[in-house]
Amino acid sequence: MSHKIVHSQNISKNCLVCGVDNAFGLKTRFYETEDNELIAVFTPLNEHQSYPNVMHGGISATILDEVIGRAIMMTTDSNTFGVTCNLNVRYKKPVPLGSELKAVSRITKDRGRIFEGTGELYLPNGEVAVEAEGKYMKRRLDQITTEDFTVNEWFVADGDLPEEITL
Repeated sequence: MSHKIVHSQNISKNCLVCGVDNAFGLKTRFYETEDNELIAVFTPLNEHQSYPNVMHGGISATILDEVIGRAIMMTTDSNTFGVTCNLNVRYKKPVPLGSELKAVSRITKDRGRIFEGTGELYLPNGEVAVEAEGKYMKRRLDQITTEDFTVNEWFVADGDLPEEITL
């Protein structure tokens, strides 16, 4: 399945999920589709291992939490996040290390301050390995962190915007 990309989201320096300066981070990039879904693209490293050659389940939950929580930016702005109220995760298949992976999310309910969403983590062959659904509270960056973060650590990722991403 191919998704047309219309926008990329900001990343930061030290975040575990998207931080470009975090040596142990996933260095994820986030892309908004024309169908109002958000796609996260990343490659897990040996540091993210659980069993040999298998990504830790907590990392799967982390990426799905982030991609669902960020999906609200598609309908608000790049400075509004979802802060997790609850997250339910279903593990279906082991997730390999060292291969590019994709997670996809969308908003399923938006009720003002609270929204809900779902997401899936896809294996390189297109199979769903992990699913999640969650409830989040909308928070602007200035409610979560300092202006120093938004000025010095919150920025557009380098590189070209892909026209399409295929799962």
